[in-house]
Amino acid sequence: MTAVAVFLVLSKIDSQTTWKVISGADWSWLGLAFVFFVASKIFCAFRLNGYFRDIGVYMPEWQNIKLYAIGMFYNLFLPGGIGGDGYKVYLLKRRFQTPVKQLLQAVVLDRGNGLAVLVFLLFALMAVVEVEWPFPLSQSLVGSLGMVLVTVGLYLTMILFFKAFMGSIVSTTVYSALNQILQLFSAFFILRSLGIQDRETTYLLVFLISSIVSVLPLTIGGVGARELVFVYAHGYVGIDKNAAVAFSVVFFVIAAITSLSGIFFKFDREVSIREEGN
Repeated sequence: MTAVAVFLVLSKIDSQTTWKVISGADWSWLGLAFVFFVASKIFCAFRLNGYFRDIGVYMPEWQNIKLYAIGMFYNLFLPGGIGGDGYKVYLLKRRFQTPVKQLLQAVVLDRGNGLAVLVFLLFALMAVVEVEWPFPLSQSLVGSLGMVLVTVGLYLTMILFFKAFMGSIVSTTVYSALNQILQLFSAFFILRSLGIQDRETTYLLVFLISSIVSVLPLTIGGVGARELVFVYAHGYVGIDKNAAVAFSVVFFVIAAITSLSGIFFKFDREVSIREEGN
């Protein structure tokens, strides 16, 4: 799927124009984008550690961040990020003897909570960003209803399937919101670095859609999937497809550099503790 997605993207853009946009990027804006992206991942790590504490796995935050970085590194090589999640479950199972089912629930909920907040923000932007809208219900109404449904859906899912994690629902959802908002800022700074100042909110709307698609286990590391969304969005919302793909490529490079940092970390099992009965 990765090769097919990349082929489709390359067949629909002017590679020279796209490279020209990328090569003209403003490095000061890119630096800000990188800092905000890294900060967003730190909040992701905080969120996951909240779920680990719910099942009695206690780690210092600095070690949890290292574990998260290692997971991001492995996520580069398998579709949908399953490589990193699987490796985290493997390490924690060895160290804490925590049941695999509980660890899997924690990592699945970590992704699910992040996805729910991502969809919530998508509906929020949909309520205010004007795009071509062929449906009978107004765009703002659909956006507002979507935000309500996501909120109710997340709460009911937690009650029905993840009741053991209800104690951290507020803090973990706040971390998810901070993560996604910081990534939106990172995306905004990338747009500025590339000189894209027209229809910025539309680009951000498509960015959120592409982020949802990149979570699906379709391509390795999300390569091609996000870019394909931007290419096809060109025909619906009027964004420049070459500039959009340039934006997507720069975002991927920032994410990949951040993920590669995991190769320098080692999970220090000796300082981790588990408190029985919690």
